[in-house]
Amino acid sequence: MLEGIRQLGIAALPWSPEARDWQARVLSLRHWFPEEGWPDPSDAALQEHLEEWLGPFLTGITRREHLKRLDLLTALKARLDWNQNRRLEEGAPTHLTVPSGSQLRLEYRPGDSPVLAVKLQEMFGLAETPRVGWGRVPVTLHLLSPARRPIQVTQDLRGFWERTYAEVKKELKGRYPKHPWPDDPWNAPPTARTKRRSS
Repeated sequence: MLEGIRQLGIAALPWSPEARDWQARVLSLRHWFPEEGWPDPSDAALQEHLEEWLGPFLTGITRREHLKRLDLLTALKARLDWNQNRRLEEGAPTHLTVPSGSQLRLEYRPGDSPVLAVKLQEMFGLAETPRVGWGRVPVTLHLLSPARRPIQVTQDLRGFWERTYAEVKKELKGRYPKHPWPDDPWNAPPTARTKRRSS
């Protein structure tokens, strides 16, 4: 079976979005903190060490169509010890809670800053750009219009409120009148709702 997977390639395994997300989070920590000795879960490394990490999970799997029964995420997670699994959740969380109270998924891009796509109105009152990696890695914010189109991509939230927000407000207030566009975004209540629904 291992030989068959070697020939088919690592992409033949039943990757879920969660498994790819786990892979990207570990690769990100490995890139940001090389001194911590995170294992390499890249496709190339997984392919090279199939026997070591996948072998124990292939019991009863004897044909290609059986592969869909494989719990790939559990097999990948077994590559980390208890402490590393704990640190992964702390240093590369899957979600962040924004000022509106929404829990939003982070998109990890190994070698780069993770991306958080969030409606601008949900960030009112927050000056500091959120960070991961124990406060050492700023998140790249994709601030969205009410139609969920990116208005601004930034790692400087304070600078956005101070220098850019007034222009954005002037441009979009007429187009999206049901959404709040306060003069003072520092003291406005953050919200995921329209004005009518939040009142």
